[in-house]
Amino acid sequence: MYEFTIIVPVYNEEENLNRVEEELLAYTKIAKKKTAILFVNDGSKDASQKLIEDICDRNEAFSYINFKENRGLSTAIKAGFDTIDTPFIGYIDSDLQTTPDDFNLLLDEIGEYDLVTGVRYNRKDSFVKNMSSKIANGIRRAFTHDGMDDTGCPLKVIKTDFAKRIPMFKGLHRFLPAMILLQNGKILQVPVRHFPRIAGSPKFGLWNRLLGPLTDCFAYLWMKKKYINYEVKNKG
Repeated sequence: MYEFTIIVPVYNEEENLNRVEEELLAYTKIAKKKTAILFVNDGSKDASQKLIEDICDRNEAFSYINFKENRGLSTAIKAGFDTIDTPFIGYIDSDLQTTPDDFNLLLDEIGEYDLVTGVRYNRKDSFVKNMSSKIANGIRRAFTHDGMDDTGCPLKVIKTDFAKRIPMFKGLHRFLPAMILLQNGKILQVPVRHFPRIAGSPKFGLWNRLLGPLTDCFAYLWMKKKYINYEVKNKG
């Protein structure tokens, strides 16, 4: 019985997928909870789907969802949330600029918390990417007051019952800690390692990293104002 499922969104990552298989398979052997892997192919136009099918055929713990068309990262994550039934959900990007081994750092803390997110230290990105990310995180933090320094870090662990209650919209993957706070959940950030991209190309430009998150902040504020939250005292 699996306890932990890692969502791996994929969009045109054929150059990375063999390494993804190798590193995630190695992680399943040292994981602190029995781990399964769910690929979400977000309408890739390259050979990613064929590679994913081959990986899943030879690895029992691997499965996939294949979108009919590209719908974006938040939708891919939401599809994973909807599909997974293990008690804990993880998320990692298929570019492997973070290592699955660091999931164990997050799993060490998840018992007391409802979401644990990585915060990348000694980042291996370009100056422009690092600065735009830093500015975007500052803007988002001012709107949400979530106290998180790096919500764009693609390494997270969430309790599944909290994840399934998140009302996702495009761009909301940056607001996952804030959405857990709306549920009166507890969140924590833990330093994780960061690596250069070895293959493939980045899927986000300056707009996605900087101007996009600013407009998403207003969507979050609307969501916060309208969010429904309740606890059942008892039933008869």
